[in-house]
Amino acid sequence: MKQPNWFERDFSRPVDPRLLPALLERLLGTPARLEEKLAGIAPEWLTTRVDGTWTIQENVGHLADLEPLWLGRLEDIVDGAAELRSTDLNNEATTRAGHNAVPLAALLQSFRQQRLRTVHRLQALSDDVLDRAALHPRLRTPMRPVDLFAFVAEHDDHHLARISALARQLAGAQAADMISPAATPLPA
Repeated sequence: MKQPNWFERDFSRPVDPRLLPALLERLLGTPARLEEKLAGIAPEWLTTRVDGTWTIQENVGHLADLEPLWLGRLEDIVDGAAELRSTDLNNEATTRAGHNAVPLAALLQSFRQQRLRTVHRLQALSDDVLDRAALHPRLRTPMRPVDLFAFVAEHDDHHLARISALARQLAGAQAADMISPAATPLPA
């Protein structure tokens, strides 16, 4: 099953603010889920490009690349900005970052540290700040902290699912290579 393109997703409905504690757990759990998922993937697949898309390791790096954006957007809300800061929708920073040349452990550690910093900041917000909203620049939807971080959690899951899809594609390609016509025994 193919998941929709990230930019096709709709985030126009506000999130129930009472879901924030569960959302915080989900956000804190992403680094562990990511590490567990990667432990089951062949190391040579981490930097193998499939159909010209980001590698598994580039998807990991992308999560770390965006963490300053999420924290910055939270600060936009705290500061009372009318609109959240924009981002490079082409993700050029990730494409040019050279994540395939960085040890996976370093990417995972960077993501974990940054995510922890973001969640601690979110946990420290007062109730009046939790009620504030700023307009998302692409979606043109007002977002409170709970809406923003529901968006972030969905983005995390989008890339976790993408990593799983890449691993399945690579496993399928490897299986197909193992059973080539020359290696198939002839019937007796």
